Amino acid sequence: MKTRMEFAVSGMHCGSCGLLIDDEVEEVPGVTTSTTDVRRQRTVVHLAAAVPAERIIAAIAEAGYTAVPA
Repeated sequence: MKTRMEFAVSGMHCGSCGLLIDDEVEEVPGVTTSTTDVRRQRTVVHLAAAVPAERIIAAIAEAGYTAVPA
């Protein structure tokens, strides 16, 4: 099982964007933490259970951003 995944995220402009993404991703069952770096345009997700990358991408999309595995 992967315990860490990283995603390249586009469309972020400020720290609030990163917080919004982290809030959405951390609601996904199995996710322990999400840390988004707006400057690097990356989100790092730590997992306690198996979560498909597509589910994380969908959560980021729900926040209004586009993501792909990095």
